[in-house]
Amino acid sequence: MKKYYFSSESVTEGHPDKLCDYISDSILDECLKQDKNSRVAAETVAGKGEIYVTGEITTAADIDIESIVRNAIKEIGYDNSKTDIDYRTCKITINMSKQSPDIALGVDKSYEAKMSEDKNNKEDSDAIKSEGAGDQGLMFGFACDETENYMPLPIYLAHALSKKLTSVRKNNEIRGLRPDGKVQVTVEYEENTPIRIDAIVVSTQHEADKDIETLRKEIKEKVIMPTIPETLLDSRTKYYINPTGRFVIGGPLGDSGLTGRKIIVDTYGGYSRHGGGAFSGKDPTKVDRSASYMARFLSKNVVANGYAHKCEIQLSYAIGVAEPISIYVETFGTENIPREEIVKKIKTTFDLTPRGIINYLDLQRPIYRKTTNYGHFGKNDLPWENIIKF
Repeated sequence: MKKYYFSSESVTEGHPDKLCDYISDSILDECLKQDKNSRVAAETVAGKGEIYVTGEITTAADIDIESIVRNAIKEIGYDNSKTDIDYRTCKITINMSKQSPDIALGVDKSYEAKMSEDKNNKEDSDAIKSEGAGDQGLMFGFACDETENYMPLPIYLAHALSKKLTSVRKNNEIRGLRPDGKVQVTVEYEENTPIRIDAIVVSTQHEADKDIETLRKEIKEKVIMPTIPETLLDSRTKYYINPTGRFVIGGPLGDSGLTGRKIIVDTYGGYSRHGGGAFSGKDPTKVDRSASYMARFLSKNVVANGYAHKCEIQLSYAIGVAEPISIYVETFGTENIPREEIVKKIKTTFDLTPRGIINYLDLQRPIYRKTTNYGHFGKNDLPWENIIKF
């Protein structure tokens, strides 16, 4: 009988990288509130007492980036420069420019549309989606039937724990917690079926006067036990709660932060492949984000429609070109219909050009702050999580 162990991690919203993601997505949402056609690539760096915001923005929106940054830090709960960062006093540096005209050239009018115009074929030009991809790249989507939201169990449980850890901090159910934290879950599998939890790791920032043994007891009783199904825990399950014994210095004071550095946490916890592109701070003309969302939508619906028990889909694009360069479907031997038929269904049902994806998922809306934390996938209120018949 084949047995193996698989681990995935999640981080809280106070993790320095997630702080940067949240700031970048907050800037994006404020732009989209006023101008749905905003082109945004907002990057954030967090260090000791300082936030640096850079990137490219082309928008008709009138936004106050400094206020957006301070409000985002405040929402997370950072208010102490001695242990992490203080939203009231931190230095904020802004260095933004407009989108490169060379990039805009390919997004505004696709390669296909230009070729059609060169041939003086207006009918074809109108028929072809006019907008090209904002960059080249490859994007993956994944789904499986291990959980109710079609996510792999290790990342599903890791996100549930990190979300609960934030909840008990914000509602003061456990006193003396600070915003920074990380979680890791190791699941034991037999014949590709999850059977138990082998190990749980929780590291949470805390106040200096918090007793470590009290903290460990509270985390187990108020975070782990209410979150993890009892049937997955047994006498062999190992718990590592703040294993170093002290985690007072956190956030950007303990470790620098950077937008887009938690791409595995954002997706499938390492269970599926990743194309390498980050999401946060990018408007939906960037296929790094929009095509990854569409690939998740397609994979989830392949599984939800009973075509396979597990599905991974790769899409690839060239800058300035509307149609995807390739579509690849992997079902890991779990398919109930031929993979070629799944590919055919996808190609004949969905418009996978950047504009087609944006329109189908209605992506030109300020919905991105809610994606930043606890994964971009598996949240049923997001459009790429909808289940349809196809």
